[in-house]
Amino acid sequence: HVQLVESGGGSVQTGGSLRLSCAVSEDTSGPYCMGWFRQAPGKEREGVATLAPSGKTYYSDSVKGRFTIDRDNEKNTVTLRVDNLQLDDTATYYCAAHLSVAFKCDLGSQYHYWGQGTQVTVS
Repeated sequence: HVQLVESGGGSVQTGGSLRLSCAVSEDTSGPYCMGWFRQAPGKEREGVATLAPSGKTYYSDSVKGRFTIDRDNEKNTVTLRVDNLQLDDTATYYCAAHLSVAFKCDLGSQYHYWGQGTQVTVS
């Protein structure tokens, strides 16, 4: 059972930046797809960025060029750097994980493990 704990959310002004972090109970250098998803009030959850064990990344069109997903295998953390934040980025951001065996590490896949979320508010 993989445990995920997010941190780093907060309130920022338009154009600001945040660094979201996800502490992972498993070795992040292992065979796991890692991802960041978000859900705004009244909207469906959407994929933001995912990272395959190979290092391949996927980004939604709305965040491409502004968000960066990365992992630190020494600390077993996955981070999401969010720059040039816009009002539409306001949401609860969730970290997710799934074994990469027979699984496509993209934004549309159904990840199995989820964190509790961290709130990002842009004003």
